[in-house]
Amino acid sequence: MSTFSDRILELFQRHEALIHRSNEPLPDQNGIYTRYRYPILTGAHAPIFWRYDLNESSNPHLMERQGVNAALNSGAIFHEGRYLMVVRTEGVDRKSFFAMAESPNGIDRWRFWDHPIVMPETDNPDTNVYDMRLTLHQDGWIYGVFCTERKDPNAPAGDTSAADAQAGIARTRDFVNWERLPDLKSPSAQQRNVVLHPEFVEGKYAFYTRPQDGFIGVGGGGGIGFGACDDVTNAVIDKELVMDPRLYHTIKEVKNGQGPAPLKTAEGWLHLAHGVRNTAAGLRYVLYTFMSDLQEPWRITHAPAGHFIAPEGEERVGDVSNVVFSNGWILNDSDEVFVYYGSSDTRMHVATTTLEKLIDYTINTPVDRLRSAASVETRIELINKNLQLMKGMKLPGRE
Repeated sequence: MSTFSDRILELFQRHEALIHRSNEPLPDQNGIYTRYRYPILTGAHAPIFWRYDLNESSNPHLMERQGVNAALNSGAIFHEGRYLMVVRTEGVDRKSFFAMAESPNGIDRWRFWDHPIVMPETDNPDTNVYDMRLTLHQDGWIYGVFCTERKDPNAPAGDTSAADAQAGIARTRDFVNWERLPDLKSPSAQQRNVVLHPEFVEGKYAFYTRPQDGFIGVGGGGGIGFGACDDVTNAVIDKELVMDPRLYHTIKEVKNGQGPAPLKTAEGWLHLAHGVRNTAAGLRYVLYTFMSDLQEPWRITHAPAGHFIAPEGEERVGDVSNVVFSNGWILNDSDEVFVYYGSSDTRMHVATTTLEKLIDYTINTPVDRLRSAASVETRIELINKNLQLMKGMKLPGRE
């Protein structure tokens, strides 16, 4: 019979085997990015000592006392040569919290730091916090902007699900000690998917927002907004401009939101966002890219049609199925880009590409012309061009 110590050892051995499992690139599907076989983080990656009481007298059956349900929607940063994520970690009690994870290569061997982040609260305590976007700002601070959720004080009696979502703001220099700032104030009733722009814009702190009327529905407005404030330690946006609106019969017809902070390139600010449409099976979340002007980052210059990444295989199933969601990507010193995305509110994945490929894709992919007939015209242009190029080639199926 195995002893209590033997069972602890077995738990740690299985956990280390999971962390050290090498990830495998999948065959190239589209020339834009590479997907990988395994999720990079799941609830099972959470440290054993977060979940189990390792004291035999208080836990003789070695039961999991504080389970971790999911690891999802993580902010990411390449800082001082380290690949880091601020992971939205969700306990089985449905409370999300932030925790740091680190990898030597950005693809596998992700390991949580020993302690979760202790996020200070404001005078109005958070019920739940999640989906942090990280920005290394021009002012020298690293900012985390995240959703803070509280029960809606105006909910009808007996309604225990109505919530109020706002943008929480914190900053750090070491990812251990965080200074909590007042929540963002804006003209919108609620805010989700708020991201701090990396540079001052006309001397102000600029934010990408998602104005909405309620917790779930965006109401009459929606889209990715843009606003600015003078002081980030008391961030007040007086006016929001919707720079990327929702559009009927597109991947963003129901709602859309900024993903991570944009990447600065010679051609403009490169953005990653999520779009949501309705289907007979429910909402479907996908990712898309666009480019905005360097001097006027609220002005979109290029917008490829359709999705950039959509859920595939295992990614389609989870706590909230048919979803991919990204609030973190990393550009390293070699111009490699690591796109970190959660699938179905359950696990984290990575797709790798290069800055050159992302710029090419975003600038040169045709736009959505918004009608079936126009879409066919665009495709026929490509077909005719290729048929000319294929003449004389010996290709399978074209003998």
